[in-house]
Amino acid sequence: MSQELTQEDEGIVTRLRANPRPALIWLLGALALVAVEFGALVHLVTSTLPWTGTIELPTLLSRELIPNAGYQLPSGAWEETFLGLAPAYAWALRVGLVFAYAFAWLAWLWYGYLTFRRHYRFANWTPTDDRIDRLRDHRWGQFGFIVVVVFVVLAMFAPALGPTTLDKNIINPYGHEVQYFDEDVGEVTTASVGTANLASQSTGTPGQNYGLGSYDEYDRFHPLGTITNGKDMFTEMVYGARVSLFIGLFAMGLACTIAMALALVSAYYKGITDLIIVVTSDGFASLPFLLILIMLGQVLRSTWIANLYNGAFLIALLLGIFRWPSLWRTVRGPAFQTVENEWVDAARSYGQTPITLMRKHVAPYVVSYLLIYASLGLGGVIIVASALSYLGLGVTAPTPEWGRLVALGQQYVPTASWHISIIPGLAIVLVVTGFNALGDGIRDALDPESESESGGGEAAAAGGGA
Repeated sequence: MSQELTQEDEGIVTRLRANPRPALIWLLGALALVAVEFGALVHLVTSTLPWTGTIELPTLLSRELIPNAGYQLPSGAWEETFLGLAPAYAWALRVGLVFAYAFAWLAWLWYGYLTFRRHYRFANWTPTDDRIDRLRDHRWGQFGFIVVVVFVVLAMFAPALGPTTLDKNIINPYGHEVQYFDEDVGEVTTASVGTANLASQSTGTPGQNYGLGSYDEYDRFHPLGTITNGKDMFTEMVYGARVSLFIGLFAMGLACTIAMALALVSAYYKGITDLIIVVTSDGFASLPFLLILIMLGQVLRSTWIANLYNGAFLIALLLGIFRWPSLWRTVRGPAFQTVENEWVDAARSYGQTPITLMRKHVAPYVVSYLLIYASLGLGGVIIVASALSYLGLGVTAPTPEWGRLVALGQQYVPTASWHISIIPGLAIVLVVTGFNALGDGIRDALDPESESESGGGEAAAAGGGA
């Protein structure tokens, strides 16, 4: 840090002006990483907004740059493929670049944090440093972090990761064609994607099954095989991850917002206000959550709100509304303790408004507890969303969802087409375990005394709290 700066209360802008070089280096690197996938970012934002059309822009890691299409000649050579590679290798290369890009971003963010510590922070040590060090040594938490990152990358980069597009695979398969070498007529010909799907169904028999890492009769590569209607399963999985991530983040974000607001109000006003919130919370907690969720889902199914993001918004909204009581009870105690501190009384004596006082002097000390239990509860939200889709009550078909894949392939579990149900089931278990492990790591990093007391039961309860 610049030696000219000695006042701790100088703002970050002053420190940046005094020593801009490290920040500019980091910023240029970040802009370079954004430029690589700017088109994917625009696609992600526009595709999740129901009132805008999806905007397609070229990106460096897009499927158009490294396509995995093409056909194989009788000689074994591939035509119309990326650098003459087999579609499986082209797809693997694209997937590898996408994950390399994602982890490059993580590394650059970590470098940015170190740059801030080294050049722009006055204190040589803060409690946050110890928390980060504890998280870096927490192997179980690191496992959860890696799983969550992979899950998020699958969701964010679904258009580039899938061996085919959502439009070809699900929305309009008969509006697209696939080119292949027809051995019967001895020449290259075309067929609609829908026709190719009908011939590529996995129906449980060895003669009619396309499993892991297989090619169909139209030279299309399927990393996870096909499902019962011949559609590519990996494409369904990555777009299903996007739906699950949206539901989980929106529901927990809404629940955390309600829980935090009510916890601060309870702690500040106490008395009758706290009593009303306690009674309201107990009332919500006593309701048969799953039955009411199913009932409201059916009642609202014909309304406009059920059409937002193919029903995912409605599910996320209902889950968020019913999730706040447990989170509120978690942060109510810390909020009460924080309000009793002397610095809060001092801030009140200076005439700060209740909103300013709670926002600046109470909320920062409570949000860490909320972060812990939100990460533990997010897995439970994904389980509920998948369970609703399994029962046919979740996201509107044919929108990809992991729970629907489990239901679709359950009768084929003992057959050659076991992959249709087993793989999404394992994915749900892995992701929920990952969120629980990450929550354990965050909790132990923020509160090391809880590590020896809690064990794994609390995490399991939170994650499976559906």
